[in-house]
Amino acid sequence: MAGFLAAHGYEPGPSQRPFLAGAISGVIGTIPALGVLLAFGSLNVEAQILGISRLLTVGLGWAVMAIAGAAYARIFGRAANSAKGGWLFGMSFGFALWAAGAVLVLPLVSGGRSAAGHAATGVALSLLVWGLATGILMPFVHHPLHEDLETASKRSELGPDAATGAKELLREHRQGPQPPTEARC
Repeated sequence: MAGFLAAHGYEPGPSQRPFLAGAISGVIGTIPALGVLLAFGSLNVEAQILGISRLLTVGLGWAVMAIAGAAYARIFGRAANSAKGGWLFGMSFGFALWAAGAVLVLPLVSGGRSAAGHAATGVALSLLVWGLATGILMPFVHHPLHEDLETASKRSELGPDAATGAKELLREHRQGPQPPTEARC
């Protein structure tokens, strides 16, 4: 699968901000996922399993989904930014989160308790909806976060100095010749 993801270059460029875009997309994608959790009564069950209030469950969930969105951006690289395939990558990542989080981590954290029946279906669907929303949103959130070419070219790691490795020469050119600091014999 890595070969498929590398088709247009896997690694995001230094002028892009994929982690921030992923985190923002993950936070926004949590809104429809919360609707699914509420509709299925899964939010109440999760709060009971964790032994915390519903409000705290939502707050922690938003923080976890922001981190998950950043992880989504990192794992899928430039493919996460695809307007055509992002929904599929997002849903597959949401499924992986369900398998890892709701099926494995939640029972470990809660002493073996996990959602069952209707509530478990809501948890699974909410993570699929979260992945779908995050995958769809990522390209639209990511685009405005790209640094523009004019600003990026002035930074030494992106501009002409990056290709030539002439940081020191450019600094000397800008500052002018410097007098020697030591006397040579």
